[in-house]
Amino acid sequence: MLARYLFRRNMFLLLLCLGVGTSVYLLADMFDRMDDFMEAGLSAGQIAWYFVAKTPLILSQILPAVFLMALVVQVGLMVRSREMLALQAGGMSFRRIVRFFIIYAIFWSVAQLAFSQFIGAWGEWEANRIWKEDVRNKQLDELVMNNMWFREGNFIVQAGEIAPGKNTASDVTIYQFDLDSQRMVQVFNADRARIEEFGWRLLFPQVLDTRTFQYQTTRAMLLPILQDIDALAAIEHADDRAQLPLVRLGQVIEELEDSGANVEGLRTAWHAKFSYAFTILVLTLAGLALTTLSENVYANVGLCLVVIFTQYGTYVLGVSAGQQGALSPVVAAWSGNVAFGGLAAGRLFYATSTTFQRVIHWLGQFFQGPIPVNR
Repeated sequence: MLARYLFRRNMFLLLLCLGVGTSVYLLADMFDRMDDFMEAGLSAGQIAWYFVAKTPLILSQILPAVFLMALVVQVGLMVRSREMLALQAGGMSFRRIVRFFIIYAIFWSVAQLAFSQFIGAWGEWEANRIWKEDVRNKQLDELVMNNMWFREGNFIVQAGEIAPGKNTASDVTIYQFDLDSQRMVQVFNADRARIEEFGWRLLFPQVLDTRTFQYQTTRAMLLPILQDIDALAAIEHADDRAQLPLVRLGQVIEELEDSGANVEGLRTAWHAKFSYAFTILVLTLAGLALTTLSENVYANVGLCLVVIFTQYGTYVLGVSAGQQGALSPVVAAWSGNVAFGGLAAGRLFYATSTTFQRVIHWLGQFFQGPIPVNR
């Protein structure tokens, strides 16, 4: 009965907060982009479809913060209406409520991960497609990737520009290595290259043989470089790291890793998707910990905002550090959640365990030592 009661109350507050938060987000985005929509000549149906497609992304982004707010308001109202006091008088400990919300938060974390990686990822892709093709007229065919490096077999390729839609590259330098000795044997330089099915065709390349240091120039040369340019384009395309779902992102990481490309940033993004989903569990622990510090629902709502911005800032800082290579992907994605979750769990354990409170009190007296007496 307690679980059903807590579930019904939380769903009501959660849906209410989710509706308000989504509406505010959509209104702010609408006012920000309406001039661009009008200048591009989009119809009312296209504009409406853009915001419909973007709604799943908004829901998955604001769910952790909304879940925390609904939880704190729910527990605060229960304290204010003496429901918590009645439960404790009836032999129902606060630990039972904590256990319910932890299990409940784990369920929502898994649901948020699945929702964001299927419906949310599709919605973000569709909204970005409308924005770039219909508003900004930036199609994938016009994408140009600058200063690209990758490895393919015994070749290391550097290209000043690659146009995947046109299957062309310019400012190309290719280094060929001997697989046995790992020594560089030839260097190919070409102003232009065509990306074909069976390799890269260099146009008027200059070939340097590093063993004899002799140059030669030919009309065209086909090298067996079979790197999937579409995979590189999917990552280089604006914001695709956030758009790609987990399965596809994992495949792209494997493809790029096989080619010798640096994938630390993508691994960080992959772990960050899991980490952000389980932010719901971390913020649940933080919200329950707040209710043990104060029974004032208004003060707790204010503290919620501080916790949300602090936790999100820590999350963004860690992910940025991981993408820059300053931290390993796992540490970068999970360090904020581990720190906040550990502090909140420690506070909850202290508040719900009298034995732990006695141990902490005894340790405090032990390290404080005897109090000197002034005569």
